[in-house]
Amino acid sequence: MAETTPLCTADSLLESYEVLSNASHSSTDNADSFTGLSRDRRDIQTRRLRQGRYGDGSSGARMEGRLRKRRRAHGVEDPGMSYKVISSNFESLDYDIVENDLYLCEQKSKTHGHHLKIAVARWVVMFFIGALTAAVAAAVDITIDKLADLKHDYVFQSINNCMHHGCIARSLGIWLGISIALVLGAAFLVVYIEPVAGGSGIPEIKCFLNGVKVPRVIRLRAFVAKVVGVVGSVAGGLPVGKEGPMIHAGAIIGGGISQGRSETLRKDAGIFSYFRLDHEKRDFVSGGAAAGVAAAFGAPIGGVLFALEEGASFWNQSLTWRIFFCSMTCSFVLNLILSWYDGSIGELSNPGLINFGSFQGQPYLGYELVVFVLMGICGGLLGALFNFINFEVSKFRRRYTKYRPLSLLEPLLMVSIVVIAGMLLSFLISECHPYGFVPKIRPVQMFCPDGQYNAMASLFVATPEESIRTLFHAQQGAYNLVTLGAFFCVYFLLACCTYGLGVPTGLFVPCILTGAAFGRFVGVLMPMIFDDGDAWSHSGKYALIGAAAVLAGVLRMTISLTVIMIEATQDVAYGLPIMVVIMIAKLIGDIFNEGIYDIHIQMKSVPLLPWEPAEQTVNYSAPEIMSTPVKVLHYREKVERICHLLLTTNHNGFPVVDESEVTVSGQQTYGQFLGIILRSQLIVLLRNKVFESEDHATELGAFGFHGLRTLDFQDMYPRFPSIHVSQYVHDESSVTGTFQSRVTFVWTKLKLT
Repeated sequence: MAETTPLCTADSLLESYEVLSNASHSSTDNADSFTGLSRDRRDIQTRRLRQGRYGDGSSGARMEGRLRKRRRAHGVEDPGMSYKVISSNFESLDYDIVENDLYLCEQKSKTHGHHLKIAVARWVVMFFIGALTAAVAAAVDITIDKLADLKHDYVFQSINNCMHHGCIARSLGIWLGISIALVLGAAFLVVYIEPVAGGSGIPEIKCFLNGVKVPRVIRLRAFVAKVVGVVGSVAGGLPVGKEGPMIHAGAIIGGGISQGRSETLRKDAGIFSYFRLDHEKRDFVSGGAAAGVAAAFGAPIGGVLFALEEGASFWNQSLTWRIFFCSMTCSFVLNLILSWYDGSIGELSNPGLINFGSFQGQPYLGYELVVFVLMGICGGLLGALFNFINFEVSKFRRRYTKYRPLSLLEPLLMVSIVVIAGMLLSFLISECHPYGFVPKIRPVQMFCPDGQYNAMASLFVATPEESIRTLFHAQQGAYNLVTLGAFFCVYFLLACCTYGLGVPTGLFVPCILTGAAFGRFVGVLMPMIFDDGDAWSHSGKYALIGAAAVLAGVLRMTISLTVIMIEATQDVAYGLPIMVVIMIAKLIGDIFNEGIYDIHIQMKSVPLLPWEPAEQTVNYSAPEIMSTPVKVLHYREKVERICHLLLTTNHNGFPVVDESEVTVSGQQTYGQFLGIILRSQLIVLLRNKVFESEDHATELGAFGFHGLRTLDFQDMYPRFPSIHVSQYVHDESSVTGTFQSRVTFVWTKLKLT
């Protein structure tokens, strides 16, 4: 006989009840279409479905057809058709500490030295999160740079040679073959190894930091697929960036190091066991996400603000300092590694993976703010258009590419379109300049005379970061209006269709590159309109403003985006126009739709609460939106009923009530609410055989803990075992609880796996 007193947070309390909605039975995942099944049985059927077989040998395609018929029969809308539903595949994280009697008893025995040890360990873990995130970011950046050099030397040297020998088709085939091979590796990792590694990962991390447990998002397998896959995506030539996936990778590093073990590798270092709690893990994931921003843009302050603005809904001052320390460590270590790679050890001039360069010598005048405001309006409109097109493409993709072979082929088709589009634009728009006209560029002679390079081809051939720096700092005349306009339109559409593919895809860099092309177009156009070349002689500053406008129009971030842009330029002189443009772009974009991350969160049916409740909710009370019967536990229950509840429901928590029925306002209730107990706690108690016999039942509160520790709950975190009942023993065994949800169990023949 032992006892525990698990109390629950408000997040878990909400999960104790069934929401009266068909949304609780629908999801974008096939697993959620098994309506009315327990989580354990549903997991088994989901695995069979993903393996292409289901019981009688039917294929996954036939099974999905059956599921669609079942949805229609029950009046449930197909998840592929509607995005205004909430999936029951997600659970909430419990941020608050479970302050039960067991926890309080253990806390009394802990000394000041123990608490000091934990405080120091938090800072140590943050240091390693920042350092390891920097090492991973440097490895990704160096690998992509090496692959881009090899691709340029092999493919485009062949193109330059074939211009005189009529073998351009062969060179195009080599270009296509290398690009497809790189993207194929990235797509395979996502489609067949870990689907959650697709995209940027920022929507999933945003949900996690706001209290939603997204399945498999903080896993080693997702980390490997994300890091290796983004190398193939970027080097293959897709219009994507590596900055967004680095945020996801940093978050996984934070969630992994803080646990001191790997469930995937089945290795336990035996350290940091006291951090195996939701509220501790979420803090470290916040630090990892901030470190990812610092690594991507060299913006440690921007990383902290990103975690605050877009991430964690729970914040305190001590967490702010630890996250800032983590971001600062990441930026410093990345600087050291990249300076060593560049051959200038100790020269800390590479704070991030992307560096916009200095804009000193390009001052802006007061009357140019009017132009910047107009660019902000255009950026908001372009961002809203981008989000609309991507939403429609994503709906089409989810409807017609449900099977893995199609999901694998789609990125290959997209990279082929990118290569062919680059070749056609280079042929149709042959803006040629002498070699060396623009320094630090990958010159490609394609369809130009000897000694000259094609400006359009250079934009497609270079990595996105190199193209951004060229648009920001190339001298006047480096690109004409036709080149900039055509590149902007084509790259804009390609980026719209690429985000959401089955490969790791970052969104920051494509938006910045598209906006930079738009802004430089405006900068080249201004002298033509006003016929005053000296007053409009710096088109690079317009490229910067255009990049900020389009990025804000797509993402709808404000404070953190402003600081990231300022830190990336290493100059506060443009702080005012950047702030004005970002605010205007966000306001204009919000008129038409939401930010791209919020759109994809809704498409995944994640139950993420908005910042403000809907206005009509003021007219509703809790009983009006809850369904009956409510799944409750009494303070004395038979184990058979407990097991039945665990098997037939997928609730994360159950309210504990007294046995007496209470009448309120003439309505019969299910009893007076005493407390709540989580599914995970019930399973741990069963596994540890915390029970008592009916014949030897004690008075409430008279039993002890009998060796049960909080460590027993932490050891099973976060993957608590499933429960399968092999046989019931029909005796008078019971489960007993008190006002504090103090619960004991009688052991029956249970099989725990």
